Amino acid sequence: MLVSVIIPTMNEEHSIGEVIQAIKDAFAAANASIFAKEHVDYEILIVDTNSKDRTREIAKGLGAVVIDEPRRGYGRAYKTGFEKARGEVIVTLDGDATYPAERIPELVHMLLQDDLDFITCDRLTNLKPGVMSFKHRIGNKILTLTANILFGVKIRDSQSGMWVFRKRILSKLRVESDGMPFSEEIKVEAFKKCSRCVEIPIEYRIRKGEVKLSSWKDGTKNLKYLFKMKFRK
Repeated sequence: MLVSVIIPTMNEEHSIGEVIQAIKDAFAAANASIFAKEHVDYEILIVDTNSKDRTREIAKGLGAVVIDEPRRGYGRAYKTGFEKARGEVIVTLDGDATYPAERIPELVHMLLQDDLDFITCDRLTNLKPGVMSFKHRIGNKILTLTANILFGVKIRDSQSGMWVFRKRILSKLRVESDGMPFSEEIKVEAFKKCSRCVEIPIEYRIRKGEVKLSSWKDGTKNLKYLFKMKFRK
């Protein structure tokens, strides 16, 4: 069993080392406990979109595979990562230390043990004060409510960037966005087209490094994209 952990990056030198080390430590512990009967190997793929700092250098030094993707875009980075991934299971998260990388083996074990297709992580249910701005919280609620109404799904956090899924399901999913809407698009597609999808609450943390999201611009773009998905042929 091989797990591919894919992390898109752009100027994450302040946190990428911490994230990679947490993944390595988590798998080392899991292979002595929950994966003891069947060793689970992993690869860490850093899809870097033209970082100007030491992100790539730090990642390579910790044994990660660094893939240069000059084309900008959150969705574009993931599409490239999916193409390069060798694992049967794919895990995604950001490189800013906001997601609990230490929980990856537990989620992979759940996917395999419960014969699931897709797990998405919910940041909002257990969100601590001060971790996410009020504007982002409201934007997330609006986007999630819109996705649920338009597509008849039941998701609590449509914008989460941490997912665990079987690579084979990608052939069923129509994921087209090269930008931030990719996150909501892959969830809607998975929950509509795969039989066993679940959402798991996680701890979300304050990001390290520069904030790259533009609340109003990205939120509006994501909202428009939901309607585009609804009415596309």
